[in-house]
Amino acid sequence: MVLIARLIADKVDWETRLDAIGRAVRPQSIGLTFNRGGSSLSYKYERTVDEDAMVREIHWGETDPQVVAKIMDTHFADYDMVMSSDGFWIPKLFVSDMDSTMIRQECIDELADFAGLKAQISDITERAMQGELDFTSALTERVALLKGLDEGAIERCLAERITPTPGAEVLTRTLRAKGCRTVLVTGGFHHFADPVAEMLGFERVVGNRLSVDAGKLTGMLDGPICDASTKLAVLQEEAARIGARAYPVATGDGANDIPMIEAATYGFAYRAKPKARAAANGRIDHGDLTKILSLLGIPRKEWVGV
Repeated sequence: MVLIARLIADKVDWETRLDAIGRAVRPQSIGLTFNRGGSSLSYKYERTVDEDAMVREIHWGETDPQVVAKIMDTHFADYDMVMSSDGFWIPKLFVSDMDSTMIRQECIDELADFAGLKAQISDITERAMQGELDFTSALTERVALLKGLDEGAIERCLAERITPTPGAEVLTRTLRAKGCRTVLVTGGFHHFADPVAEMLGFERVVGNRLSVDAGKLTGMLDGPICDASTKLAVLQEEAARIGARAYPVATGDGANDIPMIEAATYGFAYRAKPKARAAANGRIDHGDLTKILSLLGIPRKEWVGV
């Protein structure tokens, strides 16, 4: 297994950090010997993948991924990056969370503002995304607080509050143009997810449904709850349909995204909560979502919608 780390190397101290890795990892005896600049370092080599996008690779060879992850977090914590032991391929499946990933907002928090409950509900949302609360219980509690809200508030919220994350549409439409199946799977609601999916270029939507009666929210959900296990099941189902070369990529930011992020070949935590970030083999903390395209090796000239 050859472990490769790809990074957006747009910092001025790239070479200094490489040298620091060499000094840091030698005592760990992870078994690699490659001479760089006359000194023995514990990684095989580094190379430039895309000069325009400043994408570079560090090849670690047959090394414990947890050891490498710790080293990379120590020396390259402020770099957008991804690690892979399977090499880098154009994915045939893209599965993404919606709230705070494909869009900037948490829909239920913005909707709650129309009921004068944003502070109360957003606190529950934050704790659930941090993994401090059971997702299902937190969701049903928040939905119950919206009982009696006029259904028209959803359309107003969509029109006035919901905006795509920078790079979201380019990422989705570019992957789709490359033959990638695109799926939006959310712990949020179809009332929001369906128009967002159409706007960004997703082919399938999986989410929760708000119950409405006589134009008012009932405080309940229609149908089964879409949670972390649902997200994982959707990724696995879609990948199985595609076959062995699906190389799925997944993006998310919260605790309920962890299972699908871990199951993906390239699991990206986007400006994520600590638990989700720790579970991912990729992270985007600084750039926009098009950094994923660069890290996957898709040059800017092939992007759609730029």
